[in-house]
Amino acid sequence: MAELTRIPAPRAFRYFLDPFFLGASSLYGANRFFLKAHFGARIPFLRQHWNDCYLVPVALPVLLWIFRKTHLRSHDTPPTWPEIFQWTLLWSLLFEGAFPLFLRQGTADWRDVLCYAAGAALAGCFWNKPDASAASHSHARHR
Repeated sequence: MAELTRIPAPRAFRYFLDPFFLGASSLYGANRFFLKAHFGARIPFLRQHWNDCYLVPVALPVLLWIFRKTHLRSHDTPPTWPEIFQWTLLWSLLFEGAFPLFLRQGTADWRDVLCYAAGAALAGCFWNKPDASAASHSHARHR
């Protein structure tokens, strides 16, 4: 008799309760309100680029929650690699290209784009890591 295999449901993304979002938001806030003021003169990275690393991990869950509530996103799974890539690219073009060039807002800095990408890559790896129960279930199925 053929064994029925149950495919586990994709894990739900918790948006504002996502651990990576909460951790990134905490680190962003710590730098914005404490670290930069106390250590920014000695550690220029804190002053210039630290918070850029948290753009995607902090902003994307908020944006996707808004999209979900307005029915522009049809699922509650963690951010997909295409979503992460598209928003990182768009924000990079806006914040480091269009705004400085056309609106005279901010300064274009390619290092900020590297920080956006690094934060996006870390968040993407966390959000898209294989689910432990799915991996063990898949392994058990192939024995």
